[in-house]
Amino acid sequence: MRRTKLLLASMMTLLLVCGTVIADNGSRIYGKLTTVDGDTFEGLIRWDKNEGDWVDVLNGNKEIPDENFSDHEKSDRRKYSDRGTSIQIFGLKLGSSNSNILWSSSAQSGIRFGHIKRLKPMGNDEVRLTLKTGEEIELSGGSTDIGDGIREIIIEDRDEGEIELVWDDIEMIEFMQAKTNEPSIFGHRLYGTLETRRGDSFTGYVCWDVDELFANDILDGDYKGRRRKIKFGKLVSIERYSSSGAKVRLSNGDEMVLKGTNDVDDSNSGIIISDPAFGQIQCQWDEFERLEFHNPTETVKYEDFDGGAHLKGTVTTEDGDSYSGDIRWDNDEEFGWEILDGEYHDLQFDIEMGLIKMIEKRSHSSSIVTVSDGRTFRLRGSNDVDDDNKGIVIVQADGEEVLIEWEDFEKVEFARR
Repeated sequence: MRRTKLLLASMMTLLLVCGTVIADNGSRIYGKLTTVDGDTFEGLIRWDKNEGDWVDVLNGNKEIPDENFSDHEKSDRRKYSDRGTSIQIFGLKLGSSNSNILWSSSAQSGIRFGHIKRLKPMGNDEVRLTLKTGEEIELSGGSTDIGDGIREIIIEDRDEGEIELVWDDIEMIEFMQAKTNEPSIFGHRLYGTLETRRGDSFTGYVCWDVDELFANDILDGDYKGRRRKIKFGKLVSIERYSSSGAKVRLSNGDEMVLKGTNDVDDSNSGIIISDPAFGQIQCQWDEFERLEFHNPTETVKYEDFDGGAHLKGTVTTEDGDSYSGDIRWDNDEEFGWEILDGEYHDLQFDIEMGLIKMIEKRSHSSSIVTVSDGRTFRLRGSNDVDDDNKGIVIVQADGEEVLIEWEDFEKVEFARR
């Protein structure tokens, strides 16, 4: 009997050891990085501290193509031409103009890393991306994801270990499915279910305080007069205690209320949940209730992203007319990799266009968005979903372009790819 118990104990120890040695890196960003000096490194990549998996978004600005501007004039110039633009200080109007300075030749954009085949810096603040479809796009600035302001780029080379580079070091990165299941120096990616104070819940990959991603990242706070530094991998849950503190529960059963840092109070920059089914949400501290960590139900791999083909579907007007073909939403987004943004219950939503089934106008200031798994969200607070929308363009099979302005728009149903 004693020998049997020893054998079982040995087997359990072996399983635990194997569990810590063998990792599933299928969801992790992985690639071959070539430096400007001609050196090459290959391995798992952590980008700007807060991107590490294929579902994470590379943020930037993109130029609006010149050919779109005639449509901008049709949809926007009438809207804004008679609106004076002015600056007010303490209620005093200091100037007025009808020069339509509300226009911009660029727009905020973003793309999930899984769609990118190749990344090549084009200067201090620009990057050229080659997508899996063969399409090439250029993004610039707009965040710390691109350019000299990037906080760090770390590649875990299979032979040389951890290597940290800066933007100017990079000649090119070629992305691919991970070729190793050796444990990452950062540990496994955090995953869990977030609950809001309004009762909404979202499940996916976690980025805490728009900064911490992995099990070996640290959550810190003060407890009983001492600073505690706890690896996220030891946490079972984090719960909002007040505006100035959070209750954390550890895997050993301990519970404590931490205070005194932006990890655990209302100076927290936000909790991001990347949901593979539609995109990501960002929750601020005032809306946060609880985060329960658990294992993912499935691994989102590089091969699960298609590069984002042209948007296609049918647009219906309030008069009942329908037009089908290639779609350019808000006279800007025309590919499946692009992002629709808006607010829902004071949460910031970034939804991948290719994962939207339908958009229905509900008022001048909001729309109902139905995503791939059938969930619906009433979004507002963005020109993607309100009457600041610059128009919906449909390129029909015969090449004719039809522009539907927001006041005439009823709904769009996107074709499934």
